[in-house]
Amino acid sequence: MSGDYILSIDQGTTGSRAIILNREGKIISSAYSEFSQIFPKPGWVEHNPDEIWQVSVKVINQAIASSGISPNSIAGIGITNQRETTVLWERKTGKPVHNAIVWQCRRTAEICQNLKKKGYEKTFCKKTGLVIDAYFSGTKLNWLLKNIPGAKKRARAGELAFGTIDSWLIYKLSGGKTLATDYTNASRTLLFNIVKKQWDKELLEILGIPSQVLPTVLPSAGIFGHTACPELPSGIPISGVAGDQQSALFGQACFEKGLAKNTYGTGCFMLTYLGDKYVQSKSGLLTTLACDPKGGPAYALEGSIFISGAAVQWLRDQLKIIKSASETEEIARKVPDTAGVYFVPAFVGLGAPYWDMKARGAILGLTRGANFAHIVRATLESIAFQTRDLLLAMEKDLGRKIKELRVDGGASQNNFLMQFQADILGIPVNRPKMIETTALGAGYLAGLGVGLWKDSSVVKNLRELDALFEPKMSKKQSERLYQGWSYAIARVKHD
Repeated sequence: MSGDYILSIDQGTTGSRAIILNREGKIISSAYSEFSQIFPKPGWVEHNPDEIWQVSVKVINQAIASSGISPNSIAGIGITNQRETTVLWERKTGKPVHNAIVWQCRRTAEICQNLKKKGYEKTFCKKTGLVIDAYFSGTKLNWLLKNIPGAKKRARAGELAFGTIDSWLIYKLSGGKTLATDYTNASRTLLFNIVKKQWDKELLEILGIPSQVLPTVLPSAGIFGHTACPELPSGIPISGVAGDQQSALFGQACFEKGLAKNTYGTGCFMLTYLGDKYVQSKSGLLTTLACDPKGGPAYALEGSIFISGAAVQWLRDQLKIIKSASETEEIARKVPDTAGVYFVPAFVGLGAPYWDMKARGAILGLTRGANFAHIVRATLESIAFQTRDLLLAMEKDLGRKIKELRVDGGASQNNFLMQFQADILGIPVNRPKMIETTALGAGYLAGLGVGLWKDSSVVKNLRELDALFEPKMSKKQSERLYQGWSYAIARVKHD
């Protein structure tokens, strides 16, 4: 290994971030840029894979330039990504055959319903730890192969490659030489057997997917390939890869049993580390593969909320009642409560623990006295209520209480939200100084992958507390508010 720095690429749902870490594991520079969101039909969401690559290159160059380091001093590259977003491209040219289908997209809901009618739900759940839902990559790939003329035939002939965004970036960085993913991303496809830790022939047959399109699956810390693209010096190891939520779990040093984190991003994702024990949820959660202290595969329980920060973006971009997300804290404090207003942001259905693909968003409890501040506050509170839904399901599966929640992601900077979160959960909320733990986790994995650090103790040692939010609300009041939320959820559910 040569070089003292790690480049970490955090390719998210609404933008790409690049950070540079030094040998001490500290961030010395960062750059971020958003990219286009494409909505061809109601409930459909797409991204342009080429634009994702271009924006990623842009922030990489910006981060390197602002750090003052030479690209030749980069020892390894880490990648973390929006997980279930699906790309299909030509192996030879690297040209996408369709826009990427985003994890939020609901176009395959009917495919999922048909799979359930045929009785496949238990088969998929037992093997993958997932539920049959349009959220995951498998049905998106099925849709692409069915709807792009000649795609199925070309896939069988080995002309096409499938991957989640990590695989797409690895392919582009390696100049088309490497088609690979890691265990965490593979576990989100509905195609990967997390017990046997391999692509599952039966599931591939059910979904009509040729194995020729699939990437090689590797541990999250280790060599995936090397750079061979014009944008970076050749030969830099791509040495750490993990899906965004598992990367955040690692970045929060949650690789001991019982530790849990919640990431507040476009969606909201709570994970608790299980270790080498496979626990199948009975409460509407998912079992997924995460990273053990060495970057190998381990199990975690996960609850997925499809819309959290995206609801705040909706207030900004569609309703235009705020100019920026940062305003919401001050606005929410202008009113003592929501005046009975509840906002259920089920724009693309409800995720865990409900899994209702046909539910849609609603603002309930409106009166003549309700104003924009009540709606803004109700939007923030909806994030906390959805998180409590997940916590209760998680505690039920684990058979014990979770004593503290570690938090990260953009909305965790909102002190109003974090205090309300602690109040509604009835447990402390622990926020680190570095809230971009998704990018940090991938960087740490990359450093471990090239031996920049000997073990994961660097992650524990570098995690610094920023704030601890203790519950202040009475249990009676928090229960009353949560009952109102439960009533609002019942009103929007489709079944």
